[in-house]
Amino acid sequence: MQASNSPTAIAGQATVADGINSSDDATRKAKTESLLSPRFYTTDFKAMDAIDVSPLRAEWDTMLAEYEGDNNHDHFQRTPEFATEVAQVFSQVSPELRQEFLDFLISSITSEFSGCILYNEIQKNVTNPDIKALMRYMARDESRHAGFINQSLRDFGLGLDLGDLKRTKAYTYFKPKYIFYATYLSEKIGYARYITIFRQLERNPDKRFHPIFRWFERWCNDEFRHGESFALIMRTQPHLLRGGNVYWIRFFLLAVYATMYVRDHTRPMLKAAMGLDPTSYDYEVFRITTEISKQVFPISLDTDNPVFRAGLARLFMIQTNMDAAKKRGGIVGKLKQGLWAAAGAATFLRLYLMPVHRHELPANVRMAPAW
Repeated sequence: MQASNSPTAIAGQATVADGINSSDDATRKAKTESLLSPRFYTTDFKAMDAIDVSPLRAEWDTMLAEYEGDNNHDHFQRTPEFATEVAQVFSQVSPELRQEFLDFLISSITSEFSGCILYNEIQKNVTNPDIKALMRYMARDESRHAGFINQSLRDFGLGLDLGDLKRTKAYTYFKPKYIFYATYLSEKIGYARYITIFRQLERNPDKRFHPIFRWFERWCNDEFRHGESFALIMRTQPHLLRGGNVYWIRFFLLAVYATMYVRDHTRPMLKAAMGLDPTSYDYEVFRITTEISKQVFPISLDTDNPVFRAGLARLFMIQTNMDAAKKRGGIVGKLKQGLWAAAGAATFLRLYLMPVHRHELPANVRMAPAW
């Protein structure tokens, strides 16, 4: 990949702010509520119960059969070599890279566990057999993912009490349609992120500084299938994909891309250690996600537009300055935070109003993870 920003230049701009040196630090990080942190969600269970998938029954039943087959049932087991590799390879990384990797693990487990909680709560509160079965399968998968990541955190004495996290982290209410848009994108961009990392380290095994990355290929196929589930749900409700709802699709596309871009650029050493430039990596992930999302969204963002790219770079700069203002504190710090927040909102609005690509939806919804 061609680098558009050097890792060293980015490293001088922003890094992971708070040190993670104890289990309390890890728990506090997981509970943090910010624009960049993963959230826990709840929704309208009655509306979820009313979903009718009969217009796409054949594709739906094929998908549920894949879940039932559970081809990853034995994947999330650590090999005897796992701990040895951690001791021999990860022990050589810098303290700064260690902090960024721990931050990555904590945000990842929070995101995976968020899905587990949401899917489990839906399946417990609906009687619709199609939705109940789907949510049970997806909760199973996300539970495995979260547990596997937590094992790696325990290697450093930083394992999270997921039961406590479920009880004490704040929940955000989203209408079902917002759950569909946001979770579909989260699952598909998760696939794109993991497969891009896996392919890079497959080509450059000397850059694999932790064994967890070797699990990413089959792992990300779970994420891909979860996204397929939400694609089918949305395609059975065409009103969610036209009219005024297209503006919501546009919002969630931009919000997800912008959040990923800013968050990745606060961890520049993580990508540099893999031989990746964070900017090039992000736009490759956006490219893959955009191609995939054409299965369900009638629009896509023009991520190759230089104005769009400059806007995301500006959002990162604004976030860096907001963090500095927060650290400064006092009246001046609060004033600067407000000014930078306003600048961020204005930049986001300009990006939102940019022209988008429009396209017809394919007759067949399902896709294969071919990247």
